[in-house]
Amino acid sequence: MRIFRSLEEARASFAPSAVTIGNFDGVHAAHHELMRTVVQLARECGARPSALTFSPHPAEIVAPERAPLLLSSPNERCALMERDGVEQALILPFDEHVSALDPEAFFQEILLDGLGARAIVVGDNFLFGRRQRGDVRTLRALGEKHGVRIGIVPAVKWRGVLVSSSEIRRLLAAGDVSRAARLLARPFGVAGHVVPGEGRGGRETVPTLNLEIPSLTLDRAAVPAAGVYITRTFEEGDSPLGPQRDREDCAWERSLDEGDSQLCPRRDREDCPRVRSWRSVTNVGYRPTFGGHHLTIETFLLDPLEGHSPERIRVEFLRRIRDERTFPSAEDLRAQILRDVARAQTFFRRTAPLRAR
Repeated sequence: MRIFRSLEEARASFAPSAVTIGNFDGVHAAHHELMRTVVQLARECGARPSALTFSPHPAEIVAPERAPLLLSSPNERCALMERDGVEQALILPFDEHVSALDPEAFFQEILLDGLGARAIVVGDNFLFGRRQRGDVRTLRALGEKHGVRIGIVPAVKWRGVLVSSSEIRRLLAAGDVSRAARLLARPFGVAGHVVPGEGRGGRETVPTLNLEIPSLTLDRAAVPAAGVYITRTFEEGDSPLGPQRDREDCAWERSLDEGDSQLCPRRDREDCPRVRSWRSVTNVGYRPTFGGHHLTIETFLLDPLEGHSPERIRVEFLRRIRDERTFPSAEDLRAQILRDVARAQTFFRRTAPLRAR
């Protein structure tokens, strides 16, 4: 995928484009429909399938007190969109100039002059321009005026729930990672460097890989609610953002366990390019048994490292086990961790037949 980071850069070679517009935070199931539609329209009008997204999130400029925690970084969004067939993306810096453009100026300056749009695809709740004065009716009128095809994709629901980034954030805040995975069409994950802990795990409970969470990142990034989760851990180079994730021969399957998130059946096979992964149990929380005050993400691997120590990992959250709580002693905590591990092993045994298909 070609990634452009300014309108000036895009003007040189972005056109002709069929472009879908949005924040695309998380690139969830509803976003996939937008991507599929823009790829189809691009074929029909001889243009490149493209995406226009924004950084920072527009709310950080126009209403910072309401700016959401983010499910994905701009680069992660582009990697996910690429798997749906999008060939290029503009990560447009959202600043005061862009926020002040009225709908027609936004259409002319950004979409026509900047991106050479022949077709535009948006969701049916799309709003644009200064103070969000433009909607899909405005967009259709502008498209008709300038000879640009407009595609409007209806809302996507899962079991009666509207698929949206805000709903996924709500589910993560409640610790419901299984339902969040359904709306995302993949498990939610966090990534970072492995950093040394305080050494208590190896001495008193169980050894863990500790994920670095810089405070600035944590302030802007969504993480699941404090608690203990069944997870799968990947070396970052073999992360689920790899190119094989959405191939037809790597389709998602529903877990046998009621309500569990989807698992990739190729993930543990020798022919899967992302074989370096480990079954795991992860604690998100403050380590109250040891008097902790800062949020940590600590992962215990159920499978051996076999002499390899990853520098960066990505942890996917599959199912919540329990709340984090204070234990009378490290011995009591260790006993509970072993019970958590037993539950995770049962989960993976039950889902293994699906992954082996």
